[in-house]
Amino acid sequence: MKSKLPADESICTNAAMRRAARRLGQLYDDAVQATGLKATQLGLLGQINRMDQPTLRRLADNLVMDLSALSHTLKPLIRDGYVALVPHPQDKRAKIVSLTKAGQDKLEQGVALWEVAHQRFENLFGAEHARELRRILDWVASDDFEAQFNKE
Repeated sequence: MKSKLPADESICTNAAMRRAARRLGQLYDDAVQATGLKATQLGLLGQINRMDQPTLRRLADNLVMDLSALSHTLKPLIRDGYVALVPHPQDKRAKIVSLTKAGQDKLEQGVALWEVAHQRFENLFGAEHARELRRILDWVASDDFEAQFNKE
């Protein structure tokens, strides 16, 4: 059965969101390319910085990632000396994630480039629409949204 929608119109929110995220990711990757990092890696450095030495679990929960995926994503940042993992002082099973001096420097370099991309997006999309989009996406990523979605 053929769809009555135009071929370029999305009917699946998940597919449309993933496609848009891939496009935006490519644009931001290009924008921060001079850092040697992907936009996702730069974003991870920024999140670690904002959360001020979170545990791995807390960081994973905040990013809506499982621990193994987060650990995999952190490996090159640890290898390159931008991120450090140390045992939690009260719970040796837990690890604290922090930026090194090199990580702070790389984040500062990347933020300057990210700001250019961010401004381009807001100029094209509109600052108010961009704020509303972030608000909606934050809600979709929330535990409350998940709980409501899974209600029968």
